[in-house]
Amino acid sequence: MAQYLLMESFAGFDDFLIYLGISAALMLIFVAVYVRITPYREFALIREGNVAAACSLSGTIIGMVLPLSSAITHSVNLVDLAVWGTIALLVQLIVFIVARIALPNIVHDIPAGKLASGIFLGAISIAAGLLNAAAMTY
Repeated sequence: MAQYLLMESFAGFDDFLIYLGISAALMLIFVAVYVRITPYREFALIREGNVAAACSLSGTIIGMVLPLSSAITHSVNLVDLAVWGTIALLVQLIVFIVARIALPNIVHDIPAGKLASGIFLGAISIAAGLLNAAAMTY
């Protein structure tokens, strides 16, 4: 009986791995695209101890994970997950573009270590991710 219950608990493990794999791939794609559209090198700045870059990139990643987790929760199949995950990716990229238009110096401030700019970009990325996740619940 205990063995049956244990096996029953793992019945959805293959689906878990597939959803996790697709989500991880979407995250990797997002980070790869994001660090390419920013005119500064986030990972190098973070390695150098630039807190503004760390706040900015961390907030952006959280901003992506929030709607991605909503897409996982509410998707009806893997295609649905991929579609909504891609929408989440695009929204986060648009957030950076809007931030860059609203605050043109942000692309200089973050490499210069100006914490206010890093926190602001991270915060608006998280805010957009929360709204994006909520909107996916229809």
